[in-house]
Parts: sequence; structure tokens; C-alpha cells
Amino acid sequence: MRILIHIGNTLMCEAIKQLLTKNGYGDVAVHEQGNTNGFEPEVVLTDISTINEKLMAGYPNAKILLMDTGVDKEKIITTLLSYKIHGILSCDTEFPLLKKALLVVSQGQIWIDNSTVKTFLHESGIVSKAGKINGITSREKEIIEYVCQGYTNKEIANKLTLSEHTVKAHLNRIFKKFNATSRSKLITLVMNSK
Repeated sequence: MRILIHIGNTLMCEAIKQLLTKNGYGDVAVHEQGNTNGFEPEVVLTDISTINEKLMAGYPNAKILLMDTGVDKEKIITTLLSYKIHGILSCDTEFPLLKKALLVVSQGQIWIDNSTVKTFLHESGIVSKAGKINGITSREKEIIEYVCQGYTNKEIANKLTLSEHTVKAHLNRIFKKFNATSRSKLITLVMNSK
């Protein structure tokens, strides 16, 4: 997988590059003053300070993974609505989840880490004080959080000690409540239901 790191903090860029290279990712580059010598990334790891139209236009086929470096969540939401972003990753994410996020995003799926999902659901007013999203139960809320993190039905079932069939039944009810036809549509609706 070809990965381009384009984050405002140079030290963080180099640290992520070394971490990825050390763990078997051989095709990793750091964006340096707009010069990547023809490097065509599959995934671009960026942040609020570096994402812009020029970056998007320069790598139209790349998947964009936005690193939340601790900025205000309103800025993250605005950025999500302004650009075609394939994932959000907290800067305190452990390496195994970074690997999973890179894989999921490179495959064209959406990745949103747990802390970001919780912030969107709880702090952004999507969840009422009673803990409901328009009639969503606490179990359905848990399932939505796992869906937003990229977990499969089987993985969700294992985490919640449910059968895969039960998870599918919950998801069907959730999809009806949100009028969603797919996981990605559900994630978009959750993010925009502010």
C-alpha cells in the first residue's frame, strides 16, 4: 500500500513514517513542500492544517484519512462536509488500529475511530440527555458505534456477546429508523444528524 503522510507537524510526519516503515509498510512518503516526485498514494494521511482543495486535486484517486490532532470537533465536522474524507483517526490511536484503519480506508470503506464517534454522538448533541437518537436504544447505539469503527457484523456480535443474526436484526431496525440503505449511508446520517 502506498501511503503519503501530509500532516502539519514535521516531527509527527517523520515519526509516523518510521513507525509504518518499521512495521512492513515499504512504500511510505512524506509530503515536502508540494514535492513528492510523482508518488501516487493509495491513502493520504492528513490533518486539518494541511487538507485543502490543492491536496484533493493533486491526488484524486487517493483515499483520505484525516488525523484528528485535537482540534475543535466543529472544525472536524465542517471538514467532513467540505471534503471527500474516507476516515477519521484520533492521534492517540494505537498502532494495530492504525493498521486496520489504513486497510479499511484503502479498500474504499469508511473508518471513524471510537473516540470520534463518541464525541459526535454525545458531545455534539446527537444523543439527547436521555441517551436516545430518535428512539434508538442503548444496544442500537453501541452497534452504531461499532459500525462507525468499521467492524463487521461478526466482530460486533463477538464484542457484544450476541449472535450474528441478532446484530443483523438490530442493524435492520437501525437502517429503518435512519432510512439508510447501507453502512456508509448510516455513518453519514449519524454524522450529519446534528
